[in-house]
Amino acid sequence: MRYPEFLPEGGTIGFVAPSFGCSTEPYRTAFDNAIKKLAERGHRADLGPNCYAGCGTGISNTPQACGEELTEYYCSGRNDILISCGGGELMCETIGCVDFERIRAARPKWYMGFSDNTNMTFLLATLCDTASVYGPCAAAFGMEPWHESLEDAYRILRGQTETVRGYDYWEKEGIRDEEHPLAPYQATEVKKLRIFVPAKDEGVLVEGNCAAMEGRLIGGCMDCLVNLTGTKYDKVKEFAEHYKEDGLIWFLESCDLNVMGIRRAVWQMKNAGWFSHVKGFLIGRPIVFGQEMMGLDQYRAVWELLQELRVPVIMDADIGHLPPMLPLICGSYAKVNASGDALEVTMKRQ
Repeated sequence: MRYPEFLPEGGTIGFVAPSFGCSTEPYRTAFDNAIKKLAERGHRADLGPNCYAGCGTGISNTPQACGEELTEYYCSGRNDILISCGGGELMCETIGCVDFERIRAARPKWYMGFSDNTNMTFLLATLCDTASVYGPCAAAFGMEPWHESLEDAYRILRGQTETVRGYDYWEKEGIRDEEHPLAPYQATEVKKLRIFVPAKDEGVLVEGNCAAMEGRLIGGCMDCLVNLTGTKYDKVKEFAEHYKEDGLIWFLESCDLNVMGIRRAVWQMKNAGWFSHVKGFLIGRPIVFGQEMMGLDQYRAVWELLQELRVPVIMDADIGHLPPMLPLICGSYAKVNASGDALEVTMKRQ
């Protein structure tokens, strides 16, 4: 696994918009403030041409323009790392215009984003054998003050820590809007993990109080991952086979999927052979938190399909669309420990 160099003191941060740009409020003001706050920490900004664009369909610009921006800025020597401006809807169209051969041949560089950016963070690992960061997008760094999770993401990019730990509270309803573009997370909900572990009976998972797993982190937003399944970009079985001695820890979360959609996505990935050599799962809180359809809730949607794999499944982790989110290094070798409601992830280069 190619591990990029970390953001140096006084280093330059490149910003790109392969998904949505920061063309509307509250994102534009938050993005401007993020650049200001990072400048106060000594970092210059290298802005891609689509950062403030909003003329595309589901992305900032045309797929060609977005793909060219992403390729050029990744391969450029003008910046040290890249942070995506935001998530979006149709970054899958961007990747058809990304030159992954050039990126694979270039010096590895940290790329950070989440949600629709799974199309880059995941493919960097599985196509280019290059680590990336599944973490907050650029506008989040404009909040006042930074949440601890933003500090964690910054420290990960700087190489100042290998370990992140779950947060005590999470946000169910945010207040950031056009009138409050810099509002911090309204983290009022107490974090409660649900931990499922193999029972002595074959093919059964039961609830437990603790779990540990060790292996290579891979994953992202299921909405995007299931869209990649079976396409020419799907090299997951080869990736899993290459790292079979390490085994894989899958981290998964969802955006638009309801509980039935989550179950269908897990079923599809499982039956595509993606979960071979799996050591465990980290599942984030879905946006449809607490939803139940025909007796199916967010927990049964996942663990019932995974129980025959006989590995731990840790649910309601701080990953994804209901902040705060743990910044996870996709492609890193990780040790994960959960006890009660405490979660710790240590990610190493190897």
